[in-house]
Order: sequence, then structure tokens, then C-alpha cells
Amino acid sequence: MAETNHYIVKNGTIIDVEKGDSFIGSIEIKGTMITGIHRTNETLPDGIPAIDASGKYIIPGMIDMHCHIRDNVAPHFLASGVTTVRNTAGNVLLIEDLIEAPVDAPTPRVFSADRMIDGEPGLWGPTSFGNLVTENPAEARREVRRQAEAGVKFIKLYGWANREVIQATVEEARKFDLEVSCDLIHSKKISALVAAELGVTWFEHASGFVQVLYPGWYPSADQAEWSHINWEEPDEKRIKELCEKMLQFNVKLCPTLVLIDQAKQHPDVWYPKNAVTNSLEKHDVLISHWQSMSEQAELIKQQLGNQYTITKLIAKTYFGLGGTVVAGTDTPALIWTFPGMALHRELELFHEMGMTEMETLQAATIHAARSINLENIGAIKERYIADLVILNENPLKAIHHTKEIHRVIKGGKVYSQEEILEHVQSDEEMEKRMAAFEKRWESGMGQVEIGN
Repeated sequence: MAETNHYIVKNGTIIDVEKGDSFIGSIEIKGTMITGIHRTNETLPDGIPAIDASGKYIIPGMIDMHCHIRDNVAPHFLASGVTTVRNTAGNVLLIEDLIEAPVDAPTPRVFSADRMIDGEPGLWGPTSFGNLVTENPAEARREVRRQAEAGVKFIKLYGWANREVIQATVEEARKFDLEVSCDLIHSKKISALVAAELGVTWFEHASGFVQVLYPGWYPSADQAEWSHINWEEPDEKRIKELCEKMLQFNVKLCPTLVLIDQAKQHPDVWYPKNAVTNSLEKHDVLISHWQSMSEQAELIKQQLGNQYTITKLIAKTYFGLGGTVVAGTDTPALIWTFPGMALHRELELFHEMGMTEMETLQAATIHAARSINLENIGAIKERYIADLVILNENPLKAIHHTKEIHRVIKGGKVYSQEEILEHVQSDEEMEKRMAAFEKRWESGMGQVEIGN
């Protein structure tokens, strides 16, 4: 489609995730914004170019609430209809081009944390550009100030951080109006309830709940000692009681069910064949890595696979109590978590756990946006950014129809999947970008302590 600043997407079925219904209508877009929603009985403005969406279904651009994005996978997210991502740790300098990209760029907008704060010895190794390993609360406070100065949107804690570091991180983050997120999957001493009491808001992977239910358990412990636990038939009464306690702290869950489900299903993993996965294969983006990681599938199943049923029940219970539960993937973690496409599988798993199709869509659109206080995305509404996905099939009839993408509109610009995927960076480009970043980091940029 020729570029234009003012056009109408007409006669499509608009799925209103804010009101929870759908209707046939037209969407007027000017520049980057939605400027009008017209019902079928309304007269459309004259002389404005139109895209005919008859027989199509229009949803808001989706949000992956937990991923780790890089330049070479960014187009794959957008081509999958994911117009925004929440980047849960990494380094903001490494992805600053994505963070600062124009609103209509062929990559998703990025809501990002910086390097995670972990405890000794560091699950991912010693302090680096991707993590700070410390047992010192004062050092954690300095790191929060540094990250706030760098423009992060939230702070990420990892599972080996001690109680004092967690408390200091939360207290310092509050000074900058930043929420704190945690991944407690591998935690040996800190449970979700303890972290919530200390003021942590976000619980990635719905982690730390198992440590409340089974004190002393953690994934790398000798699992033979925990063989008495029936992981496939968890205690629903205890889970409800725990969720009720967590609800009092108004915490938010991003369960990333697809992360464990892919390992659990190995070798029969969910693997859609479409333009996005074809591009991943063509450019060998992550494919070789996942093939190598697949050799560890059995170990992953032993350490994490037993959490799948219980995590699903935790998410279902917490949602049923009125708690915030949003959709994320942890792409590209573990195996076969396809950038962008994995979110579609997450939605299928949300539906399997009992959410309606509309509730599932809301978990990846309006509820996701509002959970991080983004007020102008996540719905099809006047004065919202024009992030839309035009589908060939009705996702309210079957949630897997979210994969049937006709066009993606990002910040008002209309793309086909093929046009987006033309922007995938080569290995050479990625190597140059990484080398330039490493040079900047080693020179001390981004490492300066702010204050005392």
C-alpha cells in the first residue's frame, strides 16, 4: 500500500477489548493515531483512501509482557502482530536503537528493564553488562539509581538476591516511581510471599509460589527428596489460600506457560509453519541454538517441567480471584520459544486453562498495557496509537486464529508480514552491533555510579 498520512480501514469486524464485544465498523487513522471509530450506520468521510477489511477481524496490536529482545529478532515479533514488548532484563545500551525507534518502525516498541540484580555467585555468572551480582544493599541502591538515570521502565531482581538487597532495591526504586519485578524460579531462600511483603510487584513465570507451598524446594535441589509431591494434582485449597494472600499485595503475574510447555512437549513441540518461522529458518535466527538446547530437554523437564501444571493452576486461580495475569513468553529462553509466534501459543494455553477467547485477548492487549500504565495502546480507540492487527479469521471463535495475519499496522503504517521481515538483520550486522556495544561498555559508558 502506498504510504499516506490519512486513511480508513473499513468494514472489518472490530474487536473491542475494552468493552468486551465486537462490531462491524471502520477505523480512521491519521498519522500515527486512531482519529475515529465509525459504525456501519455512520457516513464515512469523503475523499480519504481506504483499506477494505470486509470479512477480516481487527484486534489491537499485541504485547509480549516478558521477553529478551535483540535487533535480529525484533522484526519477527512485529510480523507476528506483537507491536509492543516488555523487555525483562538485558542492557538498555545494547537495544537503544529499538527503544528509540520511530513509532511506525518495523519493530515493536520496547518497554525495558536494564541488567538484573542477582545474588552471589550469580546464576548467570559474575557481574557483567547483563547482571549485577551483589550481597550489598548499598550497591543495589546505586545500581537502581544508575538504571533510573539510564531511563529504564522497571527494575528486575533475580532469584539469588538476598532479603536485604531486595528490600533496598524496592525502596530505592520507589523514589523513581519504578516497579520491581522478580524471577524466583531458582530461589533457595526467598519465596513469592516474602518478596511480596518486601514490596516486589511483578512475579515473572508466577515464580516463588512453589517455594511457599513446599518450603526448601528449588529446581536444582535433589528432586528424589521431593518425590512425594504429586505435581500433576496440586493442592487447590492451598493454592487458593496463597493466591488470596498475594492478592492483598496487588502483585501481577506473567506465567510464561509456553516456556515450560515447549520443553514438556519435546520432541513434539508446537511449531507453526508460516512466514515468521520460515524467516527464522532462512536466517538461522535461534534455530541452531534451540537445536543444541534440545539436547538438554530431559534435564529441563526434570528441573522445571514438574512446575507446569501447578503454575497453570496458580495463574488460573489468581485470575479467577480478580488478580492481574498477563501474557508473556520469555523468548528466546529454553527451547523453541519463537519470537512473536510464541505469544500465540501462550494465548492458546491461557484459553486451555479456562479463560474465554476475549479474556485471553485482553491479557495480551488492554490488560497488559494498563498493568504497566501505558494508556494509549492496547485497545482500538480514538486518540490511541494506531497499532492494529488485521486477521483473516475470527479469534473469538478460536483463539489460534490470532496467527492468521493479513496485515500489521504499527504506529499508523501498514505492513505485510513479508515487508516487515525484509528488515531482519544479518549475522554480520549483529556482530558489528555487538562489537560496538562491547567497546562502549568496556570504556565505562553505562557503568558510572550515580550518587553514593
